[in-house]
Amino acid sequence: MKKRLSTVRPAAWAGLLCALALSLCVASAATAAAKAAPSIDPNELSSIGFKVLVATTPVQQEWVKTLPAGAIRKMQRNGKKYFIYPDAAKSQVYVGGPKEYDAYRKLHPEDTQAATKAASKERSARLKQEDAMRSATARDASDPFLGHTWADFGY
Repeated sequence: MKKRLSTVRPAAWAGLLCALALSLCVASAATAAAKAAPSIDPNELSSIGFKVLVATTPVQQEWVKTLPAGAIRKMQRNGKKYFIYPDAAKSQVYVGGPKEYDAYRKLHPEDTQAATKAASKERSARLKQEDAMRSATARDASDPFLGHTWADFGY
């Protein structure tokens, strides 16, 4: 048995290992996508008051395709808040206001918790960046020559 395995060429082993690694990556990506993307039922959105807008022009159809799939997205237009859910396969979007979105959140509190976690993580990253910019501004304001001396200016 050992003699038979040792006669297999290294290229064949490499191909086998690559195929195995590729299949593992595909399987893990599929399970991660299934866990990450909560399934939103368009019929449920319609029943709680979301309106369906069909993309009729090529520009509208392209815009619907660029929206992140599987998520309700917040938008603002003319000072009003809207929440949209794209359905690229049918070239349409479901649009609702704050009242409809609150009804959806009551039906799906687990989605709300995940969104709250993501928002708090984004907020903390933004605050960290603001602190770094504030300290850099204070440093620059305290040194009017920004590290240069009179000799650098030719005096």
